[in-house]
Amino acid sequence: MTAGDAIAPEEFVAAEGTDGWRVPGLAEAVFRTGSFDVGARLVARIAELADAAGHHPDVDLRYGSVTVRLTSHDVGGLSRRDVALAREIGAAARALGAEPS
Repeated sequence: MTAGDAIAPEEFVAAEGTDGWRVPGLAEAVFRTGSFDVGARLVARIAELADAAGHHPDVDLRYGSVTVRLTSHDVGGLSRRDVALAREIGAAARALGAEPS
């Protein structure tokens, strides 16, 4: 990956499919799952998506929520890869009935 992959935080926020994500320096979303079971299933799906993309977020599983943080260390901030993975994670969350808070 190259520095040409880097994007500004404003580009991440404006990208289609990133609703519910905040950018306080890195991209972050909290998905309300309603149960630990749904949260665990979402984390498992995020792991599959991340491995397929070769891009791995920080994930925090709690009762009733999953927090996901995305950043691209190789560009020192956000990248197009973060937008793509955020879209996939959002779709996976919605499929499980989890919405960003």
